[in-house]
Amino acid sequence: MLGFVLDQLLGDPEELPHPIVGFGMLIAFLEKRFNKGRFLVAKGAFMTVILVLSTAGLCSYIIHVSNNFHPFFGTIASLLIIFYSLSARTLRKEVQLVFSALDNSVENGRKQLSRIVGRDTNKLSAQQIRSAALETLSENLCDGVIAPLFWFALLGAPGMLAYKMINTLDSMIGYKNERYLHFGKFAARLDDAANYIPARLTAMIMLLVSNNLSKTGFVAQNGKNHSSPNSGYPEAALAGILNCRFGGQNYYFGKLVEKPFIGTNDRKLSTEDLNKALLINQLSEIAMLFIAIISTFTIQFIIQLFQ
Repeated sequence: MLGFVLDQLLGDPEELPHPIVGFGMLIAFLEKRFNKGRFLVAKGAFMTVILVLSTAGLCSYIIHVSNNFHPFFGTIASLLIIFYSLSARTLRKEVQLVFSALDNSVENGRKQLSRIVGRDTNKLSAQQIRSAALETLSENLCDGVIAPLFWFALLGAPGMLAYKMINTLDSMIGYKNERYLHFGKFAARLDDAANYIPARLTAMIMLLVSNNLSKTGFVAQNGKNHSSPNSGYPEAALAGILNCRFGGQNYYFGKLVEKPFIGTNDRKLSTEDLNKALLINQLSEIAMLFIAIISTFTIQFIIQLFQ
């Protein structure tokens, strides 16, 4: 709970070193050396497995050593790992900045949006910018909050940090382009597996906190309208709640990608929609925090029964 509260208050302080940035630097370093020659799928899988297992192992070791000094230090170590593994406040702030920049000019909105999305932004309209920002807000609610807390509940801080490594690998080498198609294939599939339950859980929590459980069928139908087996479900939940439409044509690395539409109401999006989406995100984060706490104590209780 303290790690969650710290993230809500501080976000990702730019003046402090961030372990996820370190993950990215390590991945980039290894990718340049392994992503060449033959057996690219095997090389990418080997790198992914080693990085994920090493992350979990190192995290477990740090907590173990800290606990040996004093349980207080073990608690602090876990708290910091949780704090750095969550990105709730930063995500909301970045999406708000997109809408604020767009109020000044479309060009400013495009530049701000490029900080948080993988698609090409230089030709997007104001409506497309708002849509992309809200899509990212819903999708990254899973990646940045729900999924990390889900894996914390199951596997503790080591599982949470291992998930962040998987997610970082996917965001860096999980693309279906010439450079990463083979090398990043295993990382992309592993990320799909790690997010399969959390993505659907995210959608259900969003519907629950917004009193829209009647849209479950809408989410089940429209959640499939995405190239990712997971990302469509949180996006479908938000599209159903806002009664809007996401998806459509987008360019990635200069290549046109026809994405299926999620929702049917192609209405103009506004700052009011942003405020509603931000509230849903915050309520969903709090709900997942308590789900994680209850799940953690329940799992620990069951383990103790069998010891």
